[in-house]
Amino acid sequence: MTQEKFESEIQTLEKFFTKYCADKHKDQFEKNYPLKYKEIEYSHDISLCSECHQLLSYSFDRLKNCPHEIKPRCRKCPNPCYEKPQWKALGKLMRYSSIKLSLENIVNFIKK
Repeated sequence: MTQEKFESEIQTLEKFFTKYCADKHKDQFEKNYPLKYKEIEYSHDISLCSECHQLLSYSFDRLKNCPHEIKPRCRKCPNPCYEKPQWKALGKLMRYSSIKLSLENIVNFIKK
């Protein structure tokens, strides 16, 4: 996968996790995620609860180790690398966040 795609995937995960956790959980704390991909180092400070931090760390590990040169969407991947419980938790999180973020974009567009 290209570095641009990797960066895009990181930003998407960060946005979705932040939205979900802010709406659903309490006791959030900031944690730094140093990531290295193809000799480039990334660093992200993200505020989440401990449960979301665990799932995000798991997701970042899976993303870094994705074997596909042209990365498909995980839900369309012929060989998903997520374990079933994490797959279900991430699916729930993505569905919720995608709806909320889409609605926010529509509201912001209308307010312009």
